[in-house]
Amino acid sequence: MVQQVLYRALVSTKWLAEAVRANKVGPELRVLDASWYEPGTRNAQKEFQERHIPGASIFDIEECKDKSSPYELMLPSEKHFADYVGQLGISNQTHVVVYDGDHLGGFYAPRAWWMFRVFGHRTVSVLNGGFKNWVKEGHPVTSEITRPEPAIFKATLDRSLLKTYEEMVENMKSKRFQVVDSRAEGRYEGTEPEPGKEGLEPGHIPGTLNMPFFNFLTEEGFEKSTEELQSMFQEKKVDLSKPLIATCRKGVTACHIALAAYLCGKPDVAVYDGSWSEWFRRAPPEHKISKWNRNKA
Repeated sequence: MVQQVLYRALVSTKWLAEAVRANKVGPELRVLDASWYEPGTRNAQKEFQERHIPGASIFDIEECKDKSSPYELMLPSEKHFADYVGQLGISNQTHVVVYDGDHLGGFYAPRAWWMFRVFGHRTVSVLNGGFKNWVKEGHPVTSEITRPEPAIFKATLDRSLLKTYEEMVENMKSKRFQVVDSRAEGRYEGTEPEPGKEGLEPGHIPGTLNMPFFNFLTEEGFEKSTEELQSMFQEKKVDLSKPLIATCRKGVTACHIALAAYLCGKPDVAVYDGSWSEWFRRAPPEHKISKWNRNKA
């Protein structure tokens, strides 16, 4: 497969269904289910075992992370990532398609897409519409587990797509990067609680703009058109010709901003991996903007 300057970030359910039907899933094309759900809601592993896209493997975000970090979903090392995806039969020549089963049509898949890109792999796409639309359109599903032949993957961290806490602190002074937060408005403002981990209050980093990630998706769960996405960035006064950092709670939905910008022709959006989960625990009080305490009082 010839890699273009901007590799196609989305593939359609129709395209993938044709590839599955033609038995193209293999060393040159791997399909990954990157579903993850908050404990006590849905069981991604069980759902995968019951039904998934034929030939797909699980991309377990809980396994492919830095388990020594106190923060929620920090990137693994180059070696950890290379070993993990190599066991899924992925080499540096493989076209990877990622999807998830979220009811929105996509939640964790853009995180997996960004992870491959940050580790130097450009031939990666998100299944537009996700598993929800795959099933809705009547494409095949299976409970058969595929055990791909392991491959050798070489990971090279692309530092330009990743931001650390220290770099975010520096950016508060330099303002070289625009920063956009993808969480729901209430969590960004501090009027609604953060889900999940106890002790994490809502709020945002000073100077950030808010673009909730679900607004990038249509009601059916497909990515909005390039024209609509460009209008959304313009309305928020986000200049896609200038440096941009995406953030959220734990570096997951921030990747929806990176994907939307990529579809608009901007492939260099960096993600603050620790996001609010790290910032809330490390930043001084004056660097956390929130209405939370006022509401509780």
